[in-house]
Amino acid sequence: MKVLEFYGVKPEDSLLLTFDGAFNPQVALQVELASFLQALEEYADGWMPDVVKGKRQRKYARAAVWKALEERRGERYTHCGLYRTQWPALSLSLGIRLPPHLPGLNIMVGVKPLSFFAEAERCRQFVEMVRAWASHYPVTYAEAHSLDDMELAGSPFFGRDEKTSRGNGFDKIYAVWWLNVFGPKLVETVGRERMLSTPAHRVEELPNGAILMVTWPTVADFASKEARLAQARAHAHLRPDLDFDTILRSLHERSAMLAPVEPRFFPDMAPLLSRVVDQAASHERQRRIAEFNVWQPPDPEEWRPVDAALPSDVESGERALQQYSLYAEHLVALLHSEVPSVFEATPESLTDADFYFWREEFPKSRLREAIDEHAVPAIGAYLGEVLVRNLGGRWIPRQKLEEAQVLVGNRVWLPFARARNYMRSRQSLLDCSLTYLYRVAERHRG
Repeated sequence: MKVLEFYGVKPEDSLLLTFDGAFNPQVALQVELASFLQALEEYADGWMPDVVKGKRQRKYARAAVWKALEERRGERYTHCGLYRTQWPALSLSLGIRLPPHLPGLNIMVGVKPLSFFAEAERCRQFVEMVRAWASHYPVTYAEAHSLDDMELAGSPFFGRDEKTSRGNGFDKIYAVWWLNVFGPKLVETVGRERMLSTPAHRVEELPNGAILMVTWPTVADFASKEARLAQARAHAHLRPDLDFDTILRSLHERSAMLAPVEPRFFPDMAPLLSRVVDQAASHERQRRIAEFNVWQPPDPEEWRPVDAALPSDVESGERALQQYSLYAEHLVALLHSEVPSVFEATPESLTDADFYFWREEFPKSRLREAIDEHAVPAIGAYLGEVLVRNLGGRWIPRQKLEEAQVLVGNRVWLPFARARNYMRSRQSLLDCSLTYLYRVAERHRG
């Protein structure tokens, strides 16, 4: 059974639930968790897990959950994961704190994509599941909402340092999400009557004194004007010290940051930039697209007109070409497992190499001495070889590598100089990409 890797699939928004509830260690584990599994099995409409992971992977069954928790059990904590093999993707983490710590049940549910929860009935079932959990496992606070929106809002720290955040927890209402369960302590801080009178889609008092609140019927359209208005009204009602217009403006600003942006990338760089933005966290992706829509790389500086070309000053041109070929082979050896196209020495392989170096943050993640001594010569030689093979170029060797040239049409190009500029920083991998130099050289070869 191959599970869908929740964080390995294409970045896109997901529904995130975090739930921290009480747990009774005096009751047998299978009995105490029965309510959790019963509600999951009853209400997980279309996203029910089919795989349980402890130290090994098993097909979902209650017995498999008990086995996984047993395998992972330590002195103070045990946990397991529940996943799916079919779309939508699921990452469900079940953790149990054991004495001498304060016993507790930690649940984190991620379902991707968020659009899976566009129907009101599916959302209602999700709420019923959380209601059942919160009724049996009293919570301090539980929340479910768009993960992208929560990230933009700074959840769960909300401007606090991590130590303060973990120490204070959700000690006051920092945000109101699509689904909220406020524990009795937080209810009393706000005022039970005030909380029960919140203008929202659903407000319900639970048997243990907690209050469940849903701001809008469906979560997939959380960024719509109507849903944002409902969210702002609820937040301002619960926090009368905050300004309603300020809350609403902040919500609309986040909606604008998440609104789809049509890619209109600089044509020569579009294949590379499309892959770069796909690597961005989903809450940052639209902003990155917008940034790249107005960006274009600076024109390459690593060239001379043919009448300014430096003549070869090496004793043996053949030996110099052999050395360049050897350098290029070093790049093939470095990249071949991650970038198989590097064997082909094509324009497309340059784009693949650009993306690899960008993804790996190569200029920052490798020692500078190794980059200057090994990577720069290998990259420069490989770029030169691609110009020679695909554009009919000709090497003009020089004793100093950075002066070595490749003649294409009415220009000579300096691939080793380009490689040095390319490896200065991660941004330089885009500003001085191998892909763009090749495309400019291609246009000038006539």
